[in-house]
Amino acid sequence: MNINCKGKLIDLATPKVMGILNVTPDSFFDGGKYKDESKILIQVETMLKAGATFIDLGGYSSRPNAEDVTKTEELKRVIPVIQLILKHFPETLMSIDTFRSGVAQQSIEAGAALVNDISAGQLDKNMLSTVGKLGVPYIMMHMKGNPKTMQEHTNYNDLVKEVISYFAERISAAHHEKIKDIIIDPGFGFAKTIEQNFELLNQLELLQLTDQPILAGISRKSMIYKTLNSTSQNALNGTTALHMVALQKGSKILRVHDVKEAMECVMLYKQLKSN
Repeated sequence: MNINCKGKLIDLATPKVMGILNVTPDSFFDGGKYKDESKILIQVETMLKAGATFIDLGGYSSRPNAEDVTKTEELKRVIPVIQLILKHFPETLMSIDTFRSGVAQQSIEAGAALVNDISAGQLDKNMLSTVGKLGVPYIMMHMKGNPKTMQEHTNYNDLVKEVISYFAERISAAHHEKIKDIIIDPGFGFAKTIEQNFELLNQLELLQLTDQPILAGISRKSMIYKTLNSTSQNALNGTTALHMVALQKGSKILRVHDVKEAMECVMLYKQLKSN
């Protein structure tokens, strides 16, 4: 199971770690933390040295009830950061976390390697065709509504069945636009209650029916810290516990805030599998 990033084949037979870099003022965990160049470069270097295969760059917070950000502002946040990172770490494989085709295109042209879209092309009718023309890997996530309204859309007759059906339709649409490398993200915390998040994680292996690699994005999310009656700042231990579950259920990429700990989890998982 390989994906092609800028001519480099990434083998997902061994799970990979994607480090999160939010250049937003309002992300739920690290909003406003990486404002200047030195802090950005220190964080990227830390994640790369810890073993991150990908750096996921976001300039638009997708937390529940997030405020809208203009395309111009989103580009202003991410393009200089892509250029900065590649200047200092030219081999970095960056994914651009956006649902806007224009942001995706300019980010790839600036040197990003993947597109990570929380809406799977449903918030921008040009996204799939744009990604197809760019010829880059595409991460599509399950969500209903948008970041501002998604928590109003948590009604399901059969959650896992509906998520699989959603991906079947979205994967077909992506293939129609000549997108070759597709990764699916079940969207923990997006249009799902805490109970539904755990139901989805508990049956995550069923998403392998799509024949696409699975990305798990559960790092420090409310399904963890609210269950533990804690905070996102104190949710690392719970995150690591659920990362192991996600790997055992078939996840090939962990999208995380804490790369070192996630890499340790992957190493232990590999040791379990080899024995």
